[in-house]
Amino acid sequence: MPETVPVTSTVRPQLPALPVQAERLIELGVHQLAGLTEAELRSFAGAAEAGESSGGDGSTLLAVHPGRAPASALAPLLRRDGKPGFVVTDMPDADLFAPIDGTGLPDAPLYLLTGLDRGDQMANWSPNEALPALEARARTPLLLTEGIHWVLQQPAVLERNHCFMTIGSRLRKTNGALDARTPALWISNGTGRDGSERRNAPKVGWCWAGNRHTWLGFASSAGRRL
Repeated sequence: MPETVPVTSTVRPQLPALPVQAERLIELGVHQLAGLTEAELRSFAGAAEAGESSGGDGSTLLAVHPGRAPASALAPLLRRDGKPGFVVTDMPDADLFAPIDGTGLPDAPLYLLTGLDRGDQMANWSPNEALPALEARARTPLLLTEGIHWVLQQPAVLERNHCFMTIGSRLRKTNGALDARTPALWISNGTGRDGSERRNAPKVGWCWAGNRHTWLGFASSAGRRL
């Protein structure tokens, strides 16, 4: 087990206001993927912004339920150096990675995540080590789709040597056991099956649940709400 360190990193995200996030999703066509109208998205964001006690602190994210907009549809909307995001070829089942127990995912097409953190200080922990540490501090790991939403709104959150895992999404086998893969977002080096043309592109991939990586933190949230 790594030396105990604070779960939250020193990097605090500064997200746009919720109505601005809504316009970004509309620009990308996410509302259409989700079967929502522009008016519905704007109305939700406007009401949520009005409900923020002090206008928000720049760490609240507007998200679409993964059942409405799956990872495979969202990943190509990511951009870095003009290159679209992608899901690795050996993760064709990315959309089957579902929320783990205890995430408190709202049963609604749109919801909010509060207190986002990239989890830099948990770099070089394994997913198996990180999950109980997050839960002990009343934090919830991000879902894969939530991680993509974050990068859509704030591309700079994905940095070389400071990328992140989204271990709130896991795949269950037919026998009920968890698949050993855990999803993550990072930046392609353009090697292997990625292809050289994808160098520096945003990438949805996976790592083994028992492995550690010095360049992957564990993205988490203080909670989800409507």
